Amino acid sequence: MRIFFRNRLERESIIVKAMIRMYCRHFHHSRTGLCKVCSEIDSYSERRLLHCKFGKTKPVCKDCPVHCYAPKQREEMRQIMRWAGPRMLFSHPLYALIHLADSKKHSTITNNKNEPNSKEIQ
Repeated sequence: MRIFFRNRLERESIIVKAMIRMYCRHFHHSRTGLCKVCSEIDSYSERRLLHCKFGKTKPVCKDCPVHCYAPKQREEMRQIMRWAGPRMLFSHPLYALIHLADSKKHSTITNNKNEPNSKEIQ
């Protein structure tokens, strides 16, 4: 439940780590931790989050205008998210809902920036 009180980057980190763990457990049969490959992806994603230019207002990855991952890592993460994303509803439903809420919140902010200001119209 503490995930509610975290900032956007911390929530993103927790959710991405959960997705990587699920993926690693299923495809690499890791039971106690992450395999070497998944551990490297996890470290890489953590570094990218720490250096995100959007900071606490970071959008979800699929809506981000900046692709901060190198092509190889981006493809690996895309595979992980594509596999783990739908399964989050069953294994981590709270994380899935929080991620959906963060996604909707950001898309609302982005859409509002593109709409003309009501004062400008008058």
